[in-house]
Amino acid sequence: AAVKAVGLSAYCRMRDSNTQYDGRSFEELRHECLQNGVLFEDPDFPAADSSLYYSQSVPVNIEWKRPKELCDNPKFIVGNADRTDICQGQLGDCWLLAAIASLTLKKDAMARVIPHDQDFDHRYAGIFHFQFWQHNKWLDVVVDDRLPSVRNQLIMLHSASNNEFWSALLEKAYAKMHGSYEALKGGTTMEAMEDFTAPRNLFSIMKKALDRGSMMGCSIDITSSAESEAKTASGLVKGHAYSITGLEEVNFRGQKVQLIRIRNPWGQVEWNGPWSDKSREWNYVDSAEKNRILQNSAEDGEFWMEFEDFKRNYDKVEICNMTPDSLTDDTKRHWEVSLFEGNWIRGSTAGGYHRLCSV
Repeated sequence: AAVKAVGLSAYCRMRDSNTQYDGRSFEELRHECLQNGVLFEDPDFPAADSSLYYSQSVPVNIEWKRPKELCDNPKFIVGNADRTDICQGQLGDCWLLAAIASLTLKKDAMARVIPHDQDFDHRYAGIFHFQFWQHNKWLDVVVDDRLPSVRNQLIMLHSASNNEFWSALLEKAYAKMHGSYEALKGGTTMEAMEDFTAPRNLFSIMKKALDRGSMMGCSIDITSSAESEAKTASGLVKGHAYSITGLEEVNFRGQKVQLIRIRNPWGQVEWNGPWSDKSREWNYVDSAEKNRILQNSAEDGEFWMEFEDFKRNYDKVEICNMTPDSLTDDTKRHWEVSLFEGNWIRGSTAGGYHRLCSV
């Protein structure tokens, strides 16, 4: 069985993009800089030591320079963004680089994370932006293009081409979102992949998984040990593992509503919001459909809730796929296995490292 743990925020509904700086959009900030004939300087993530490290001193020879100070003909992207464009710098964030390399293979996803409405042409104003999926919405992160360098060489993530800067600027935006470059040390590739993606079809993916016999669980993250198994006003328990046991669509006042059934293994303590066992929403559902879905509903730890509420309240979904079928394809795909029996014969068919004579 293949187990996949994903942050729920990576799969939630798309909403309008936000910006981190001053409540204004990237376009507004760039237009203002162009009108005033100035290059953007980000006050939220300045060219200062605090943007680099929070627990160690900064080498005195680090300089923050814009791409036009580092080369004669800077480009945002040279040709097409490619996984070979990514070269690791002094920072221990190979997990992020691995996710970025994978992102370059998904052109649609990459176009969302790395908007192409920016370059070093007539629109250049020293400002760039990138989009990451955070807290159930796309966050538009703006940065200036001052990059840490030593002797005119970038010291963090950089491209194999000396005049290409999309990867260095992407890393800077991601560092800003986390507070500093140092904060990017020691993450996991899954974290970055979640921040780069936001499919709209989580309900259908989970429904297909259940229909194919997969097992699923969910949980609410905690920020401190004091929150562990703390009950919320809506009846949910933080830091507690739940089972996902069903997904349904019901007709409610002329519209389709997506519902999810969750079980608390305690056998008690249930969601008390909309679509809970005795909520008024069920009064507007056809009685036959209601009886089919609720069956012998009781205070047994199992409850229904609207899928949108589920996405707002839970942070993580775990899927154990019991078959090798793809959950995102309309048709099942099966692995094909071929078995060939034989044996290694020393000096004839044996293989391995040439210095190990025993093989």
